[in-house]
Amino acid sequence: MSTRIAFLKGHGTENDFVIVPDPENAIDLPPAAVAALCDRRAGIGGDGLLHVVRSAAHPEAEGMAAEAEWFMDYRNGDGSVAEMCGNGVRVFARYLQRAGHVIEGDLAVATRGGVKTVHLAKNGDVTVGMGRAVLPAGDVTVSVGERSWPARNVNMGNPHAVAFVDDLAHAGDLLSPPPFTPAAAYPDGVNVEFVVDRGPGHVALRVHERGSGETRSCGTGACAVAVATARRDGADPTATGTPVTYTVDVPGGTLVITERSDGEIEMTGPAVIVAEGEIDPDWLEAATSV
Repeated sequence: MSTRIAFLKGHGTENDFVIVPDPENAIDLPPAAVAALCDRRAGIGGDGLLHVVRSAAHPEAEGMAAEAEWFMDYRNGDGSVAEMCGNGVRVFARYLQRAGHVIEGDLAVATRGGVKTVHLAKNGDVTVGMGRAVLPAGDVTVSVGERSWPARNVNMGNPHAVAFVDDLAHAGDLLSPPPFTPAAAYPDGVNVEFVVDRGPGHVALRVHERGSGETRSCGTGACAVAVATARRDGADPTATGTPVTYTVDVPGGTLVITERSDGEIEMTGPAVIVAEGEIDPDWLEAATSV
């Protein structure tokens, strides 16, 4: 690595990310490099990394280039690849706006979970069309210590297990992935949400994100929770033709999730860029070689 690499730092409801602009996909970011950058003590620190690439320049996204100019090449904090990150999409869009690539209004962002529609509002909020939830059949159970709960299996482009609990403290420290059964339900791991009721149309969650541990927020998780809560409450907009909206409190703030009558889910919340700078290539090379 002979030249310095630009980076920014941003967050959406305190789900924070290292942002690496790389329009032509010229920067090699192996898992070790991503993990080093996301390290909160020895690196920049983040729940994940947003690699900003033009769709046409990335082999996983070139097929979406006609629909979306930009591809969110998202990585978890441990360097592993993830399909989608709802908070990440909002921060990704905010970066594109800051860099002058887009303006207020609508845009499309390519992800491994498909092309997502985004709206940048004048008040600073960002709304993301998160697609439709898939509800795989079969019973799932999640556990913490000696407690176990039935969980709703919800796929938002990435897998979630949503468990309703009496107290969010029952989720434990969430440092390690909560065990689940059956193992075949999530062969590649799962994001686990623990949920309590706050009032009509209002819930709160804590989440363990696979590859990142407990995070302050999870956008796809908030969507999965809203869908699971709606079904628990007997609501299915695709059957009734009536949209449902839930306010979802996360440790880092609040998101508003709407499931429309066509099954499409919209997530609205803030997205903030807090800093920018350059990565020292010698440090990154040394950190990657450890």
